[in-house]
Amino acid sequence: MMAFKENSRLNTDRVRSSGSSGSSGGGSGVKIGGGLGGIVLVLAVGIIFGQDGINMLNQVTGGGGFNYQQVEGDSGEKFAHCKTGEDANTYTDCNMVGTANSLDYFWQTALPDQAGIAYTAPKLDLFKQEIVSTGCGSASQAVGPFYCPADQVAYVQTGFFDTMKTQLGATGGQSAEQYVLAHEYGHHIQNLLGNLKYSQYDPQGADSGAVRVELQADCYAGVWARGAQEDTSSPVQIKPFSSDDLERIINATEVIGDDHIQMTSQGHTDSSTYTHGTSAQRTAWFMTGYKTADMNRCNTFQASDLNNPKA
Repeated sequence: MMAFKENSRLNTDRVRSSGSSGSSGGGSGVKIGGGLGGIVLVLAVGIIFGQDGINMLNQVTGGGGFNYQQVEGDSGEKFAHCKTGEDANTYTDCNMVGTANSLDYFWQTALPDQAGIAYTAPKLDLFKQEIVSTGCGSASQAVGPFYCPADQVAYVQTGFFDTMKTQLGATGGQSAEQYVLAHEYGHHIQNLLGNLKYSQYDPQGADSGAVRVELQADCYAGVWARGAQEDTSSPVQIKPFSSDDLERIINATEVIGDDHIQMTSQGHTDSSTYTHGTSAQRTAWFMTGYKTADMNRCNTFQASDLNNPKA
């Protein structure tokens, strides 16, 4: 399985674990990358990587004055065991820490080089409570992984990875978990580039802006996966992919396609409600990023055929 080199040095400075009493966070942002995806699903299933669905896109819990810096949480104590690549290969939370480190190191060079803009790192919140307060409002663990542009934080409930296996039949494993976070960081890249707005303008449908946003985030995840394993200068180094690593990621992209999720939950599909893209599309766009390591090949907004990234 894909793994970190054992002598990698992890940095937990931008990682937190929020607690919550269930009260709402303020803010008027839009959560991206988790949620019901505009279709009625079993709660634990309807969480996979789409934007947060029509209701969450337009109705976030209210209030004002939310400040992420005031969120209860402590990286130093909760992640003190995450120090080396060996820890990242052993513990799920350390795997997320190491992956976030790798993503930051990769994009701080790749984004200026390939897109001509500076990279600013997001924060990572590995919450374990049922409710987490964010700059986009309150979110329950049922939302799954998501990115909030209002506070520039990727939120991951680590128990989600068990759900991905038990509810959707994913193979799972370290590389599949890394893909999840790389996808959310893809949304952060889109936020920096100004592309997240397309999911709000056109929130559902087989050819919608929402689908194009999600497929581009998959492609960016592939760009990182290729580039990170070739970077020997990063203090957090990833070993070269094995065929098993790649198969686990492809399996993850397949089980979180709109068509697979809808068939699993309701026995039929309705492309007019798609928000994520099909299994085949998600795999194709991830592989485009992985094969080319070129984020300019990830322009889903100008693609004439989402089934064929080369078109």
